[in-house]
Amino acid sequence: MTDKLQYAPRTGRIGLIVPSSNTNIEPDFAMLCPQGVTIHVARSGGYDVNAIPDSAEMQKFARHSLDQNINDLRDARIDIVAYGCTSATLSEGPEFDAQFCSQLQHKLGVMAVTTAGALVEAIDTIGAKRVAFTSPYVKALSAEAVSYLVNSDIEVVNEIVLPQELSSLEQNSLTPQDAFDMAVKADCPGADAVVISCTDFRALEAIPAIEKKLGKPVITSNQALMFACLQRLKLSHKEVICGGALFCS
Repeated sequence: MTDKLQYAPRTGRIGLIVPSSNTNIEPDFAMLCPQGVTIHVARSGGYDVNAIPDSAEMQKFARHSLDQNINDLRDARIDIVAYGCTSATLSEGPEFDAQFCSQLQHKLGVMAVTTAGALVEAIDTIGAKRVAFTSPYVKALSAEAVSYLVNSDIEVVNEIVLPQELSSLEQNSLTPQDAFDMAVKADCPGADAVVISCTDFRALEAIPAIEKKLGKPVITSNQALMFACLQRLKLSHKEVICGGALFCS
């Protein structure tokens, strides 16, 4: 008689495209990943990691050929593809973001979601109409991010950026304490929620402390992206304890 093994079912495969220098989104996704969901990552380059990632650099990155990433992820037989760079499409506006997402979906033949689009969906999910915004972006890129939200019918009542301009590697070196400090500084009485943008910023780990301090929801890039993936896959997120108010919705 064969022994019957007890094992958890595999419920979904998420394909994730990330900038080659990004080392934060993968651990964040691991923390946010429900049992049975697996993450399959393709890294995308074509940019100078030591350069200041301004709007032009991000637009160049978004237009960099994704054919190899797409082929690699197709072999993994994924159920959905998540584009893990917020600013690459955020800098171009909602129309470009929607077209980019449709292109990914068409080429891979599976559902697709961008981080920029996921941010808006997350804000809508918690019912926020007015938000405070912060990120490690340069001022011009931050302004474009704010414009993206405004063009998505979300009012941005305050915006905070760092005084110094950081390269991609320097953004990656920021800590959850930096995220906490920036979020507290960005908050104001008129904000329903605080939005922290950038997939390579360790903001996820600061969510519980920020929400406790401010008494309002916090939306981060990686938290929003994983939430959007789970929603499309119709998978429960109730067991995820680090996702903040969004994952309790």
